[in-house]
Amino acid sequence: MKHHGILLTFVALLLFALPARPDDDPLRRWRHDVQIRPVSPGERHSIHSYFNTCPESPDGKWVLFYTSATPDAQRGEVRIRERATGEEKVLARNVSTEDAHRAACQQWVSNGHRVVFHDERDGEWLVAVVDVATGNERVLARDRLVSWSQPNADVVPLYGKHWNPGPHRDLELLNVATGEIRTVLTADALKAAYPQWIAKRFGDKPVSIFFPVLSPDLKRVFFKVASAGNGNPRSGGASVREGLVCYSLEEKRFLFMNEKWGHPAWHPDGRTIVELSFTLYDSNTGKMQRTPGLPSYGSGHPSASPDGKLLVTDVTMDKLGGSATHWGVAVADARGTNHVVIHEADNSRGARSWRRSHPHPIFSADGRRIYFNVSSSQWTQLYVAECAQ
Repeated sequence: MKHHGILLTFVALLLFALPARPDDDPLRRWRHDVQIRPVSPGERHSIHSYFNTCPESPDGKWVLFYTSATPDAQRGEVRIRERATGEEKVLARNVSTEDAHRAACQQWVSNGHRVVFHDERDGEWLVAVVDVATGNERVLARDRLVSWSQPNADVVPLYGKHWNPGPHRDLELLNVATGEIRTVLTADALKAAYPQWIAKRFGDKPVSIFFPVLSPDLKRVFFKVASAGNGNPRSGGASVREGLVCYSLEEKRFLFMNEKWGHPAWHPDGRTIVELSFTLYDSNTGKMQRTPGLPSYGSGHPSASPDGKLLVTDVTMDKLGGSATHWGVAVADARGTNHVVIHEADNSRGARSWRRSHPHPIFSADGRRIYFNVSSSQWTQLYVAECAQ
């Protein structure tokens, strides 16, 4: 029996050491025959908003993007394009943005029946929602901006203008169906939870909750902390923004705080946060774990596939032995080690916004497509990469 046990252990170790079977390789479909093309070709900018939200509708029918014909891309339209026919529909015109980096923060909500975005109109910042079927628009919040929710949800997080929040320093949730706005966490409670760090980082300046991102199950949120700067929203000195704070909306308690904010995104498990260089945080504890065997991708924008088996990020190609002006889109096995760069392009041109547009790659809901921005010509354009069958 003793020899039998040793034999079984040896066989188990041998099987573990063998290369993964082709059908056990989640990268298999991304290694060859990936089709890459612009979503909406033309002499204009077409920009998807960020790596925290997918521009494709939950049913896969439409693609949402911001488009502009101005050099800096800071005024334009919110559009959707039908994937099957190429037909486009304008949801909002004359939209003003902070920059071309996140455009109008446009995103799908209400299972794809509505689109929410923010805009500056006559000097006032506001949050509006459009019914996709009818085109009807409603302005639901003023003096605030919208941050990232989930496409199946009716609620989106709001935050005050980080350069001048006024009375809107707290985290609020807006219900886009009813129009109700409710406060779920105050800046005073945040300050009471982390007084030493806030005093060290922001002194005695008033702080506000900035850039909240809701988890897939809507039970948690992470955000930055901000204090007003020079008051100009279209400048790098608009505010001081730092820290990664995670809070349980369900349990009404703080979970953890990291002094540095990288480029975080929620993992589909609703508990893990994906960060720079494929570092993973347990949002219960803040414990950090680096995905093994992958190169350091620097300050890219990582996110996970819907099934959690793959990670995707943009990366300046100098991190992989190329040019710093070129950006790549890299897909990695979430278990580590294996990765593939599916696209590389010059990113030194594009929209002349004070804050540049980055690729910000993200998977579609079915995991078969990755959307990202490319700035290799005078126009920043939204591209899609579709994997092999």
